[in-house]
Amino acid sequence: MRGKTMTISTALSPGRVPDAPVAYRDDVVRWFMIAAVFWAVVGMLVGVIIAAQLTYPALNLGLPWTSFGRLRPVHTSGVIFAFGGSMLIGTSFYIVQRTCKARLFGGFAPEFVFWGYQAFIVMAALSYVLGGSQSKEYAEPEWYLDIWLAVVWVTYLVVFVGTIMKRKEPHIYVSLWYFLAFIITIAVLHIVNNLAIPVSFFGSKSYSLFSGVQDAMTQWWYGHNAVGFFLTAGFLGMMYYFVPKQAERPIWSYRLSIVSFWSLIFVYIWAGPHHLHYTALPDWVQTLGMTFSIILWMPSWASMVNGVMTVSGRWDRLRTDPILRFMIVAVAFYGMSTFEGPLMSIRAVNGLSHYTDWTVGHVHSGALGWNAFISFGALYYLFPKLWGRKAIYSQSAIRLHFWLGTIGIVLYITSMWASGIMQGLMWRAYDSLGFLQYSFVETVAAMHPYYAIRTVGGLCFLSGVLIMAWNLWKTATAGEPVEAQPATPALQPAE
Repeated sequence: MRGKTMTISTALSPGRVPDAPVAYRDDVVRWFMIAAVFWAVVGMLVGVIIAAQLTYPALNLGLPWTSFGRLRPVHTSGVIFAFGGSMLIGTSFYIVQRTCKARLFGGFAPEFVFWGYQAFIVMAALSYVLGGSQSKEYAEPEWYLDIWLAVVWVTYLVVFVGTIMKRKEPHIYVSLWYFLAFIITIAVLHIVNNLAIPVSFFGSKSYSLFSGVQDAMTQWWYGHNAVGFFLTAGFLGMMYYFVPKQAERPIWSYRLSIVSFWSLIFVYIWAGPHHLHYTALPDWVQTLGMTFSIILWMPSWASMVNGVMTVSGRWDRLRTDPILRFMIVAVAFYGMSTFEGPLMSIRAVNGLSHYTDWTVGHVHSGALGWNAFISFGALYYLFPKLWGRKAIYSQSAIRLHFWLGTIGIVLYITSMWASGIMQGLMWRAYDSLGFLQYSFVETVAAMHPYYAIRTVGGLCFLSGVLIMAWNLWKTATAGEPVEAQPATPALQPAE
């Protein structure tokens, strides 16, 4: 069934007087895009370093500040919250202005969101390197940084909602639905998961308000929904705007986008317990998480089909438009990772995959293939528009970036799939006497070649990001400017 299609900007009805042009706040958007490129390079460079450390442990250098244990949260937070967060906030500010035909709300508030968020990222990274965190799976920084981020995030919500409320366009485009769900839910997740009692006002140590299995449940309610709303809903908001724009086609089915939105938002919030199979969590809660994870196939693939089918009738563009190619391959990776995730939530499959590199491969198929690729497409789309250029400086460089990124992802995820499945099988192998057939050290030794392949894949992906950074810098500084459009002459009466 194909629902009602809808363009991003509602067409003017006959006789309607066009609105006066809006002076958009694109300075803050430009700052976020520059920050996103910077954090992409930093976060992925640290990722390559820690991949090399796992392959060759001597690269830890024997220093606490450069150890894998401290650099790993720097990498995770750098690529998810610094790069991904800057992309999400920046693109949401761009999209909400265009789809609402309204200037950003809040006066100085958008600048505060930018500088406050970047300050949090820097302070959190320093906290990790110096050994301070709350020892959570998604290594949360100290309690006072959590409070600072909550203030910044609530300000972001006020700016976004305020812009929607003063919109000149009566319709609220679906991208804004996804962004709004992302902003509100992340605020709730962050605040609840980080409820803690500080030991002292001037100290960094604190005690979580939760303990035992309740803390584990809260952590994975937060952890999986950070994936669901930060890395899924927010980036779907980007996809629903930039894919139709780049393809120059309306979204394939607007009705399907709304149905998939409400299904995704309701179902995703319940899926976290599938990370806690075979633990002290009650069986009924584990089964609930598994069931809702499987149901997620439908709304996830609805958005995937909607994104891919938007290009229907314009498939030739994939041969000639490398930016659209980034976006559509990103949507394909989204479909693949959202198929694999529910599969891995099934208890029997989870018994093999959990705590192995299979999970690492799954995470990176989504993070690199979906989140990074749709972000790269958005960056290539936005830079010429934000800096007033005709096009990206080098189309050839975009094509080279695409293939380096694709090869890097394939090397990464296939090596981790092979390593993870091998791990799981070796851990559950028994000899004829019923003893474990392999020691833990033997499994680590067997994983070494796959770790080396992963490092090569990471280097390929990082090389593509460096080429992108150069290409975007050249676009902003040396790209051909857009020619000023001559004023439309006044209509003269016919003689």
